[in-house]
Parts: sequence; C-alpha cells; structure tokens
Amino acid sequence: MKPDQLRARVLAEWRGHPDNFQRADRTSTAHDAVHKVMASLGLGDRLRSEEVRAAWHEIVGEFFAKHSSPQQLKDRVLYVAVLQPTVHFELERVWKKDILTKLKARFGVRTIREIKFRLG
Repeated sequence: MKPDQLRARVLAEWRGHPDNFQRADRTSTAHDAVHKVMASLGLGDRLRSEEVRAAWHEIVGEFFAKHSSPQQLKDRVLYVAVLQPTVHFELERVWKKDILTKLKARFGVRTIREIKFRLG
C-alpha cells in the first residue's frame, strides 16, 4: 500500500468515516428548478398555460391554429379565441372532444378539464 493511501485510510479510521465517503448528488435539472420556483410563487398555472399555447399548433393542426389561439388557462379551463363563427362551430361541435383528449394525454388530467371557445 502506498504511503498516501495508508495515510488516507488511517485518517478515515481515526475520524470514523468510511474509506470511500462521497457526498450525495443533489443536482437537479433547470426544468425542475424552474417548476419548483414557479409553483412556490403561485405561477404554476401560468407556466402550464405557456406550454399549452406553444403546443396548440401541433395539437389542432395548421388550419385551426391559424383561426384560433388559446388565451388563458384558468381553473383547469382553457379559453380559446376563435376568429370566425364557422370555425367556432366546427371546433365546438366536431373537434372539441378530440382536442381535449389530446391535451389531457399530453399535459395530464390535472391540467385541463374543459375547453371553452369564444368568438373574438
């Protein structure tokens, strides 16, 4: 055994620490840190709202994305502004259930429970 190794071993025994003492890894990703800070400030819903807005085009498709945009996510209800009455009718009557299913699959059941379309 080399002198440095012997010295380290003797010191570890004398101090009462194991030979291969390592500190616990407490690192976290930036994503987790931002979510934790936003939740502590009460801004968790706002962050989720931004994520939903970013994914809207992908979820509804190009045509509906051009004619509608999510405005806010409040109390698990997503409010979407729609430009034309015919598109509003189509989204409300035909596609609402499919869009809601895709949103729940992507963001979880606890994020969105309902969609309300508004002209404007």
